[in-house]
Amino acid sequence: MSDDRQLGFDTLQIHAGTEPDPATGARQVPIYQTTAYVFKDADHAARLFNLEEVGYIYSRLTNPTVAALQNRIAALEGGAGAVCCSSGHAAQIMALFPLMGPGLNIVASNKLYGGTVTQFTQTFKRFGWSAKLVDFDDPAAVEAAIDDNTRALFCESLANPAGVPTDIPAMAAIADKAGVPLVVDNTAATPYLCNPIEMGATLVVHSTTKYLTGNGTVTGGAIVDSGKFDWMASDKFPSLSQPEPAYHGITFGAALGPMAYTFHGIAIGLRDLGMTMNPQAAHYTLMGIETLSLRMEKHVENAQQVAEWLEADPRIDSVSYAGLASSPYHARGKELFPKGAGALFTVGVKGGYDACVKLVDSLKLFSHVANLGDTRSLIIHSASTTHRQLSPEQQEAAGAGANVVRISIGTENAADIIADLDQALTAATA
Repeated sequence: MSDDRQLGFDTLQIHAGTEPDPATGARQVPIYQTTAYVFKDADHAARLFNLEEVGYIYSRLTNPTVAALQNRIAALEGGAGAVCCSSGHAAQIMALFPLMGPGLNIVASNKLYGGTVTQFTQTFKRFGWSAKLVDFDDPAAVEAAIDDNTRALFCESLANPAGVPTDIPAMAAIADKAGVPLVVDNTAATPYLCNPIEMGATLVVHSTTKYLTGNGTVTGGAIVDSGKFDWMASDKFPSLSQPEPAYHGITFGAALGPMAYTFHGIAIGLRDLGMTMNPQAAHYTLMGIETLSLRMEKHVENAQQVAEWLEADPRIDSVSYAGLASSPYHARGKELFPKGAGALFTVGVKGGYDACVKLVDSLKLFSHVANLGDTRSLIIHSASTTHRQLSPEQQEAAGAGANVVRISIGTENAADIIADLDQALTAATA
């Protein structure tokens, strides 16, 4: 937008990163369903390929619809730039790709989505990378885990599945002391509830599949760079601080300043890994973001009511939700997430594993799916699905024990959500 006033979140989620289409005047961002773009002449093509000029080359790298989404997400997160890709898991690989190399490691929270734990502890080995999973509620343990080969700290703002809020400022201070970036997955909170960059994070990743799109239609991921990390301050990050042979010796950190990491993500990450977001997915996500604040307010309002009702129900052993006054994370949640503790939490059901399975099978309004952040209320038994590959000890640490179900509260009427849980609990604990 041409007006550089500081706009409010509700305005940015509709307008940031977009202008009326210059060719047609179309108000909504068009879906630029094209593979390639015509160069003005040979010199123009050469400048683009040399990173001397910004423009469109090939849709594996850049696409106007995807670019609009990148700009909007960067604006909402307060970042210098963003790169969108094909999924949240792709975003994690792409976020770490410029930082890592064989023999290097990250220190990550042990409270993570089960698929992320598997990616970090198993798939990373194929790259020669490793991950140390540590309790991020113990800053001393985090500091102790960092060594000369550590290149990043990684956590989730609201940990999946239990909705546990991470003390991002404390982790940012530890990362700064170690001279490494803090990477925060902000999927479950969204930039409406949490701004990790304001709290000191270097990079923010998203599964845009979830709340940003909000309608369960497309997969996608995003990496947002704060633009504040000095990649030239040490030799830890040669991809950004040393000459890049694939681009005639350009040093991204020196040549591109605050946009170095973002340009590297496009020019190297998307070029070589090919984890491209398609323009139709970007279009759906842009439309979803237009109502993000409205949806998140309703998600949080419903989640609070449902969590309070469940906590009072004698058929329930426990509810892990930072919005509850009884939660050990309540004070941290109020401080770091003043608009609400999200809409993702876990519930311990009396009767254990069997009761959880019966509960899932007895629900009618809820959808039993491996997703979260939809307008529909969703449920899953994490121990037998999303966290199935983890050991029982890892499941417990992640908040996904055998007696626990994960609930993603939607935007339906709260009374209807509660009624569905009530009848299903009756069936599950009979």
